[in-house]
Amino acid sequence: MYFQHSAQLWRDFPALVPGVLYAEGITADAPAAAGGQSGPAAAGGQDDRAIDRYTAIAKSRLATVTAESELPEIQAWRRAFAALGLKPTQYRCASESLLRRFRKEGSLPRLHPLVDLCNAVSMAYAIPVAVLDLNAISGPLEVRYATGDEEYLTFAGDTEHPAPGEVIFADQAGQAHARRWTNRQSGRSAVRDTTSTALIVAEALHDSAPADVPDLIAALAAELQALKPQTALLTAAAPRFTPKPTDASGQPERRACQP
Repeated sequence: MYFQHSAQLWRDFPALVPGVLYAEGITADAPAAAGGQSGPAAAGGQDDRAIDRYTAIAKSRLATVTAESELPEIQAWRRAFAALGLKPTQYRCASESLLRRFRKEGSLPRLHPLVDLCNAVSMAYAIPVAVLDLNAISGPLEVRYATGDEEYLTFAGDTEHPAPGEVIFADQAGQAHARRWTNRQSGRSAVRDTTSTALIVAEALHDSAPADVPDLIAALAAELQALKPQTALLTAAAPRFTPKPTDASGQPERRACQP
């Protein structure tokens, strides 16, 4: 398995800054805890404190603007969506949708400890964060322009076919795991109670993205340190992330040099 953005996307969006995190050992109780704990105690304690902390950051950022669309991170995605022929007020990037709902309702529904953490971090940074169950993905996963033959499964169980030229997360089986780039994930690879391995993808286009995306990925890695996650920042020159095999302790294997 590997993850990458297509050369065509790098050509058309040279300001793109993607960061990824790969984690194994996720449970339905809690993804991990910053203190190294896991399970129900962590789910009700350390994880909640982390979510509350990032939610407070999002709230303070929203207090400085009239609407979330004024944030530079969101403005950059709106420009990208407009360049792709999408109406920014009809189709919003995931972080804008989260912030908009949070501003209106004052909170977000709890779904799964890992998803809840990533949603809170996404709001704090105003950067879209995708959380994907790797067991539901066939082979390599690439962010690319759709051909029109791919299938997308909605959360309601309906099948859609992204239009040619739409940016999607596509696997080698022709399944689309996200539509309109950072707008909407698929129900097929949504994190659920059975998820054990996940790929987290953060993508940004704003001016300070080269500093903000590494900070976001480091923040998530710190919260998930009990899982010993693997992380990477991708570039046009090095666009591919391939998880390293792990040993029994969850650490990437170190292969001895051959004579």
